[in-house]
Amino acid sequence: MKTYGYARVSTEDQDLTIQREALLAASCYSVREEKVSGQASTDDRKELSTLLEFLREGDCLVVTRIDRLARSVKHLQDIVHQLKEKGVSLRVTEQQVDTSTAAGKAFFDMLGVFAEFETNLRKERQAEGIAKAKLKGIYKGRKPIAQEKSDQVLQLIGDGLKRQEVADQLGIGIASVYRILKNSKAATV
Repeated sequence: MKTYGYARVSTEDQDLTIQREALLAASCYSVREEKVSGQASTDDRKELSTLLEFLREGDCLVVTRIDRLARSVKHLQDIVHQLKEKGVSLRVTEQQVDTSTAAGKAFFDMLGVFAEFETNLRKERQAEGIAKAKLKGIYKGRKPIAQEKSDQVLQLIGDGLKRQEVADQLGIGIASVYRILKNSKAATV
C-alpha cells in the first residue's frame, strides 16, 4: 500500500507549501500539486485526474481538507465512488477522516453535506445583498452592450453582411443580433 497526497489552491498567487508539508508529514510517498479552481471539473484538474487514474487497490489518497478535493457533495461523492471502485481509501488530515473505517465514512459524508450547506448559504447571502443594493439603486447589473449597437447592426445587415458576421464584427452574441432585428421589425409594423 502506498499513500499519495493531493494539494490544490485556487489561484496562481496562492502558496502550496503548508499543504505540501502536511502531506509529507502524513507519510505520503508522492504529492501531486496544482493551482486551479475547485469549481473546475475533475477533467480540468490534470494532476487530480492523473492521480485518480494512477491509484491502485490498497493505496490511500490524502488531502489536508475536503475542500481541496471537491466543492460540492455531488463532486465529492463522485470522487469517493471512483476511489471505492478501485479499492482506494481517502484520508483527510485536518478533519480526521479516514474512509477505511465505518466512522470515517459517516463523518466524511456529514462533512460533505455541511460544506455544501455553507456554499448555499453564501450564495443566498450574496443574492440578498444584491437585492438590497438594487432597491437602493446602487446595483444596476451589467450595462447592456448589444442594444447600444442596434443602429450598427441594422446598418451592417443592410450592407449585406450575414448575422454571424455582424455579431463577430461588433463583439456581440448572435442572439442579440436576432433580438435587434426582431425589435426593429416590430417597431416598423
